[in-house]
Amino acid sequence: MFDRSSSYAPQALGLLRIVTGLLFLQHGTQKILSFPMAADSVATNPFSLPPLMLVGGILELVGGALIIVGLFTRPVAFVLSGMMAVAYFMFHSPGSLYPILNSGDLAILFSFVFLYLVAAGPGAWSLDGMRRGDRRLGAA
Repeated sequence: MFDRSSSYAPQALGLLRIVTGLLFLQHGTQKILSFPMAADSVATNPFSLPPLMLVGGILELVGGALIIVGLFTRPVAFVLSGMMAVAYFMFHSPGSLYPILNSGDLAILFSFVFLYLVAAGPGAWSLDGMRRGDRRLGAA
């Protein structure tokens, strides 16, 4: 029998990449552009952020955008995976051993999804795929 589930793997991977990039991008827009503004925060100058938060915000903004369009997916995902691992161990793990208690579960999830993108590539609908010559879906 023909296994139809695997025929949609590039599209599922592309969708995972795009949604992950959109979710990651919003963290950068919140830090750098103050959008969307949290109810309990005041709009601030992004350059008044601590240097580590500013670098993180820039990586979230630029890296998220590159992940969405699927450009330089593997190297960008590698950097972002490492960034999220560092963020977890620096900012979340000191609060508790358990990710659900230290609010680090999202950092762990981002780190492992980005690590998966390093191994699997961008999937369908990517600029990386289009650069390699698959104009139909941009699959890599």
